Parts: sequence; C-alpha cells; structure tokens
Amino acid sequence: MLLLHIVILAAVQGISEFLPVSSSGHLVLLPKIAGWQDQGLNIDIAVHVGTLGAVLVYFWRDILAIILGFFGGKRRQRRAGRQLGLYILVSLPPVIVAGGLLAYFAPDFFRSPLIVAYTMVIFGVILWFADRVGMTVRRVEHMNFSSAFIIGLAQILAFVPGTSRSGITMTAARFLGFERAAAARFSMLMSIPVIVAAGAVAARNLIESGEPIVTGDAGLAAALAFVTALITIAVLMRLLKHMSFTPFVLYRLFLGIVLLVLYYGFDWTLAI
Repeated sequence: MLLLHIVILAAVQGISEFLPVSSSGHLVLLPKIAGWQDQGLNIDIAVHVGTLGAVLVYFWRDILAIILGFFGGKRRQRRAGRQLGLYILVSLPPVIVAGGLLAYFAPDFFRSPLIVAYTMVIFGVILWFADRVGMTVRRVEHMNFSSAFIIGLAQILAFVPGTSRSGITMTAARFLGFERAAAARFSMLMSIPVIVAAGAVAARNLIESGEPIVTGDAGLAAALAFVTALITIAVLMRLLKHMSFTPFVLYRLFLGIVLLVLYYGFDWTLAI
C-alpha cells in the first residue's frame, strides 16, 4: 500500500472506532470514495490491534481492577473489579452469537454505501433522542446485570455498517440513564473482548489464506491507529463531561444526507 493510504486508513480507524460515528461505515466508504483497492486482512488486523492497545492504555486502571477482582487485591477492590468484569462478560453473548451467525450465513450482506447512508441518519436521530430524554444519574458503579445485557444486546445492531458499535451502546446506556462519560467508558471497556474476538477471527482467516500477518505496512498501520485512537479517547472522555452527543449527531446527519443526495441525485421520488 502507498504510505498515504496507510496513514489515512489508520487515522480514520483510530479516530472513528470509539466515536459514535461508525468506523466500519467509514471503512466501507473510504475505498469507494478514494478508488482504492481493499486494504487486506493484515491491515484490518493491524488497525484493530492499534485501537485495542489504545483502550488498554487509557483504561489501565479499570483493566487492573478487573484483574485484581478475580485474582487478588483488597476485599473492597476485589468486589468492585470482579463486578465490572462480570458485567462486561454478560454483555458478550448476544454479539458473539449474532456475529457467528452473520459470518456464516451472510458475511458481506451489509457492505453497501446506501445502507451506511440510511443507518447514519436513522441511528443518529435515535442517539439524539436518547441523549435528550435519558437521565444523567447513573455511573458505571451503578451498572447491574440487566443493564449490561441490554447494552450488549444493542451491540448486535453494530454489525450493520453505519450504525456504530460505540454509538449504539452509548445510545442504549443513555436510555438507561447513564451519564455520557459513563456510557462512553463502559462502551469502550466492552470493546476490548469484541476487538480481540474480531481480530482473532481475521487472523485465523489470514493464516488459512497463507498470507503473512506481520508486515511493515501492518506495523505502521497499528502504530498510527494506536496514537490516533489514544488521542481520540482522551479528548472524547474530556468533552463528554461538558457537552452532549449533538455534534456527533449533526455529523452523522450531514454525512448520511450527503450520501443519499449522491446516490439518488436530486430526484427524491426515487428514495420513496
């Protein structure tokens, strides 16, 4: 790949992975808009490793608390960390089952720019509504098993590009009354096993195809995705203490409407 392609691809993945704007939707659109060939599985794995590293570094205290919750630490710390880890585990079954079924029966069914356009708009409006009506009284410490499962259930919708895994989980959390920063924090912690699972599947496919996993391009992509994702997480967590999700909703609406205009032209009767 050209250096410019790697830089743009890694930056797009790193920035959009944890924002409620859909990284998969952007990665579907990018090659089509730029006229690039598919970047390949090794680059996909690399950028996901980079974003995984970023969330592990930023939330290292939570990760350590979870580890100590199962394997040691003071009694109070052990209980809190174990509970957080269990909530993350409870959120996993829906997305694992749905992901396995989709990968087996229809792996490329949703990879369409038109679907991205509609989901950008639809789920952008839903995020706005949830952010408007949702109370801001609950933090991650107030999580329970039913809330974790509901948020995990919502995560299934993220298999449709343009929905956004982080966006739909934050939307569900806001409907349940979690503060914006708390919704983002739990969403990112939930992403750790999901990214690991997705990366493992992609790595297996790559090994079966006989292609090398570690290349110079992949290493560069991973490093760039790590840096951009880490910066994005830090900025997002700071911003959500003072602002709503409205700027992200406006971006989603703008992008979705632009894509619909490009697809249908100005004859909106075709869209009905």
